[in-house]
Amino acid sequence: MAASALSLTCNLSSQSHPLTKTSSYSCSLRRHFKNPNYSTNQSLICAALGNDNQHPCRVQKKLLEHLLVATTSVALSFTLFLSDVDSASAFVVTTPRKLQTDELATVRLFQENTPSVVYITNLAVKVTLADQSTFDAKVVGFDQDKDVAVLSIDAPKDKLRPIPIGVSADLLVGQKVFAIGNPFGLDHTLTTGVISGLRREISSAATGRPIQDVIQTDAAINPGNSGGPLLDSAGSLIGINTAIYSPSGASSGVGFSIPVDTVGGIVDQLVQFGKVTRPILGIKFAPDQSVEQLGVTGVLVLDAPANGPAGKAGLLSTKRDAYGRLILGDIITSVNGKKVSNGSDLYRILDQCKVGDTVTVEVLRGDHVEKIPVNLEPKPDET
Repeated sequence: MAASALSLTCNLSSQSHPLTKTSSYSCSLRRHFKNPNYSTNQSLICAALGNDNQHPCRVQKKLLEHLLVATTSVALSFTLFLSDVDSASAFVVTTPRKLQTDELATVRLFQENTPSVVYITNLAVKVTLADQSTFDAKVVGFDQDKDVAVLSIDAPKDKLRPIPIGVSADLLVGQKVFAIGNPFGLDHTLTTGVISGLRREISSAATGRPIQDVIQTDAAINPGNSGGPLLDSAGSLIGINTAIYSPSGASSGVGFSIPVDTVGGIVDQLVQFGKVTRPILGIKFAPDQSVEQLGVTGVLVLDAPANGPAGKAGLLSTKRDAYGRLILGDIITSVNGKKVSNGSDLYRILDQCKVGDTVTVEVLRGDHVEKIPVNLEPKPDET
């Protein structure tokens, strides 16, 4: 059977933080496959009865005992494993009561998109598909600033199922959304909710750099959902689940997803170049709280290496004199005329620039203001 490359996007980090990351990942596949049929076999039957590791003869005996005393629900479970169903429809059975139209739509959405969500073991980077087949994954590239990575696996084409790509630019607060993932290591789980807010901003757990225009949802996003898809009611991908706001680490009704429009641009660069080219000033700056304690507003330059963009342009670092007294470096107050009150403001402005752009950096140096042109350079390669 011919093999085909597979790309997935997922989240990078797992930390205990108010914006809690998850410890395992689920990702979206990008190629089509037909769901393989599960053949009826003894191990499946035993699994339904909790005896899949016993000897076949004992299984038959145990099976007979269960048949003699089985309740209706056990008989139903047994019938399910004997039926010839595919991996998607195995999640749904015929129920005695009629489902409402919106319920049927939700069930159909789950059936059609579950095969596109995989489980990733982050210790050895192994990918488990919906049919439980496992493949070694290769890291194509990652963007720590936006908490996105691209992995690739070699898998038979008929095992791969794409997920429809939607648009996040026209989302509205109040519209229904659906999240699929593997919370707490459980197999594919669906949670539902609405878009609670748009254009939120959170910080990357890896670098602290702000992630802008994030989607806020009350759909439960628990540990294990990170990297999983956020879908609209049509089953189209509108975001990649990334974090929750929760001191305890469990869902608190405030989850966040990176918009698919943002993810698309990042993934294109990662696939093509293996990295994202993003402009930098080349400085290290003080925490915002430290600057506030000084009674000033802006970004205090702690270090501006001589070989970096800011150092080459002449920005001054914070240092100590011969007597050990602290001499503050330049305090950045604006870039290209846009006010800079803190580190997030600076990152936000730089995200709108390109490598090679020359920006005008206004700094407070001692008791006077200076405007310094700085030529932006690419962020050094990460290892």
